[in-house]
Amino acid sequence: MEKRLRLAPSPTGLLHIGTARTALFNWLFAKKHHGKFLIRIEDTDIIRSKSEYTINILDGLNWLGLDWDEEPIKQSKRISIHKSHIKRLLEIGAAYRCFTSESEILELREKQKLNGFPPKHDNRHRNLTSKEIKEFISQGRSSVIRFKIDDETEIKWEDQIRGEIKWQGKDLGGDIVLSRRALGYEIGDPLYNLAVVVDDNFMNITHVIRGEDHISNTAKQILIYRALDFKLPIFSHTPLILNNEGKKLSKRDSVTSIDEFKEMGYLPEALVNYMAFLGWSIKTPESEILSLKEISKFFDLSDVNKAGAKFSWEKLNWINSQYIKKMELTKLSGFIKKYWVEQGWESPSKEWDLKLTALIQDSMILLKDAIDQSKPFFSLSQIQREGKEFLEKNKDSKESLKYILSYIKQKNISRINGANARELISEISIDQSIKKGILMKSLRVAFFGCLSGPDLIQSWELFSENKSDITLIKRCLI
Repeated sequence: MEKRLRLAPSPTGLLHIGTARTALFNWLFAKKHHGKFLIRIEDTDIIRSKSEYTINILDGLNWLGLDWDEEPIKQSKRISIHKSHIKRLLEIGAAYRCFTSESEILELREKQKLNGFPPKHDNRHRNLTSKEIKEFISQGRSSVIRFKIDDETEIKWEDQIRGEIKWQGKDLGGDIVLSRRALGYEIGDPLYNLAVVVDDNFMNITHVIRGEDHISNTAKQILIYRALDFKLPIFSHTPLILNNEGKKLSKRDSVTSIDEFKEMGYLPEALVNYMAFLGWSIKTPESEILSLKEISKFFDLSDVNKAGAKFSWEKLNWINSQYIKKMELTKLSGFIKKYWVEQGWESPSKEWDLKLTALIQDSMILLKDAIDQSKPFFSLSQIQREGKEFLEKNKDSKESLKYILSYIKQKNISRINGANARELISEISIDQSIKKGILMKSLRVAFFGCLSGPDLIQSWELFSENKSDITLIKRCLI
């Protein structure tokens, strides 16, 4: 039997890393078992759902490489079908009209709170007669549709991650609401638990993989599955992603949307690689750097942890840096070039672009690091305090820069390269009895304004091709 899994996001916000991790686990399981990964947009919340969020979610999944196998379904297109199933539940006596007003519900909750009881509906209208229903309707009172849950009912299932899970009907908060309020004998818009069951059945979903915060919903949904005589899917509940304090990662933790990770300069390959290890571990790890295809071969729900997965910026940054280090130079240069264009920087040639990319590649953690690391090659770096002190305290420092300019002129060197740069430094060091360290540090101050930076000889070659090395050296002699 073909395994069919789905991601069912609500388009009420940007694609969140928690939703993306859920999508990843579903995608990996589907690929591992040659099944299908599907998308259902749960957009029945008319007020909060926005088309731009739907686009953002789908674009984000595409960016991460999590492709789907069938055209995405919009839940809002199926409301009439959801209502027909609610009507069926009413007809078989599994659901009923509840006319309890909002003020009555608030009053009930206040009493329960005062008495130390958890909030729970008292199911007061479960056994209304036709006459009583007609009377409420004549009074202009609206009703929701509630699904009957007996307190003595036991709900249990074998979770692929957590093993056997049991719930008692009395712990589910009373009879659950299936639809929003409506007047007369109308049925209001269907709510989450009903729509999910109907749509998962329609899509022939065989496995439901979602966060542990849905466990109580699963218990409720199993009862609806049974009442509608639908086949149950196999359920799996993944651990939550936690912040440093051990709490669920949320918008308060600054960066949570996939767009933000992309904007910061993370690569999609690195992000999905990291997300896979948020709650899952490989039994025989050959490497922590694995492609989606490689992960799908190893992925098994039995290796998913029950405990929450702590988000680590340090680990994510390390993984991202590894992908940057291994990236083909032309591809990386293409990414970096976009940042240069945004800054208004122009380079002399494509060959120069590749050389600068190669120079900074191993020191980059994020793609965006290219801005700061490339800046000295496009705009004048201010000489920092340590650079000024070096030039002032070392009597041979400025003299060495004068010799460099003099030798370049005498030898008629039009462009510095690795060979003539080393030869020049060695020759001046011997002829003028100046330590190579002084020569090279003096050049570093001239080029970068400080005593640190990328490889000096390669940098000099780039400055020379950009025709800025002489100007930078001369400014230290003023």
